[in-house]
Amino acid sequence: GVSDMCDLVPRRRPVHAVTVGAGPFRLPSYTPWGILSIVRTTRHGYWDEVYTSKRADEVSWFQREPVQSMDLLRRDGRLPASVIDVGAGESVLVDHLLDGGVEDVTLLDVSGEALQRTVERLGNPPSVHTVVADVTTWRPERQYAAWHDRAVLHFLTDEAERQAYARVAAAAVQPGGSAVIGVFACDGPDSCSGLPVQRFDADGLVALLGDDFELERLGDEHHLTPWGGDQHFVWVAMRRR
Repeated sequence: GVSDMCDLVPRRRPVHAVTVGAGPFRLPSYTPWGILSIVRTTRHGYWDEVYTSKRADEVSWFQREPVQSMDLLRRDGRLPASVIDVGAGESVLVDHLLDGGVEDVTLLDVSGEALQRTVERLGNPPSVHTVVADVTTWRPERQYAAWHDRAVLHFLTDEAERQAYARVAAAAVQPGGSAVIGVFACDGPDSCSGLPVQRFDADGLVALLGDDFELERLGDEHHLTPWGGDQHFVWVAMRRR
């Protein structure tokens, strides 16, 4: 539940639950687009709506320089040979990975719209692969040297989905590889893009992934949104056992 992830537990806004696939997808009783009934209520549809209604630099998580991500992905100054970016959306992390010499990047997101925009912006490079999937039900067909997730895990407010996420991460990362994950900290926002979130401290992240990963490094980030808001993130870099 929520209480075992953070010492600070806010009172949540009411949410409506609708069943999507194997697990619940919760929509808030308010939405950025008005009447709930006109919003497509699958997880894929919800995020396609977000990305088609806003430019890349109009979402709160937009950042031009993914400093924390790049720092934690590096080991001994070197970037991993292959990276899967979970919840890649329209992030420019892939640009920085390619510029850094990474020749094997996979972008995973529930929004096919976002991934299509990204590969078109990049010019459809052969070194970039896309997967349109819900990470909690995805079955990796290969393993990667590094798993990167900035702000997907904290949308999983259901314990069963968090456990599924941990199993998928373990399956996707090769032994000795790394998982770099950033989520809202305990004093971070309690919602994002109209959805409730699960806030974490570092211990909560380690507890979730600790059966298959061991902690290597911690990170702390205060992300400034495009409109000047402060979002506190906690980061971990963990090594696959």
